[in-house]
Amino acid sequence: MSEKAEKPLHELLSRSLVDIYVGPDSTHWILHEKLLCYYSPFFAHTFYGKDKKASSTKAFGIPDIEDGPFELFVGWLYSRALRYPDSENDIGPLLDLYLLSTRFEMEALGADVVETVRAWYHNNETYPGLRRVQYIYSNTDEDNPMREMMVGAVARYLTLSERIPPHWDKALRKNGQLAVDIIRSIQEWHLEGRSVPDARDVSLERGRAEGKVGFSTVMDGESNMSHAASQEEVDGEEHAENGQNGSAE
Repeated sequence: MSEKAEKPLHELLSRSLVDIYVGPDSTHWILHEKLLCYYSPFFAHTFYGKDKKASSTKAFGIPDIEDGPFELFVGWLYSRALRYPDSENDIGPLLDLYLLSTRFEMEALGADVVETVRAWYHNNETYPGLRRVQYIYSNTDEDNPMREMMVGAVARYLTLSERIPPHWDKALRKNGQLAVDIIRSIQEWHLEGRSVPDARDVSLERGRAEGKVGFSTVMDGESNMSHAASQEEVDGEEHAENGQNGSAE
């Protein structure tokens, strides 16, 4: 069965408008009610209720979110497009936007954000830093698309690296769920047995460098993480290890 075609924009720009007040300063946004409710079940329930009848209430306040992510949300709402990040610093606002998409129950927006973030890391040959991953883990549940994309990228980075960076080592010891998810991600690669060293086979070097014994020696190697990601890790290490749940910026 084919997916239902989306309504064109002109059909959603009705005369009925709603007032949205955002952040602690109650920044006032005037949005088209039909457009907002078409893409967001959250707002549809807010303004129409369970019986899907228009409410007399045409105003709604969201004091606990910031202006920046909501502005990105409004931009996507009217254009169905996201601006491609210029730098890693632009990833933070996109992650905040992603959390808005989950709160507003907007799968299409969430999928667009995941794809934009994924493409940026891939095109720049870098990986999500620890503070980005921890921010998403602190604010999402299991089986979340952004989580899965990030942990899959991190699994590849750690697997191909010659060492585990100290802040990742510390984080993985503290966050068992993240460590388990990395193993699950590797399992999804469905590697052939012959491509994985077998520690039970005495005839093999078991993948270790000559003359080095013990897992602690893995900390002595060099990482293959790109410079951009490495710098992002250094800048965000203290923030990440403190487990802060604030803005991703």
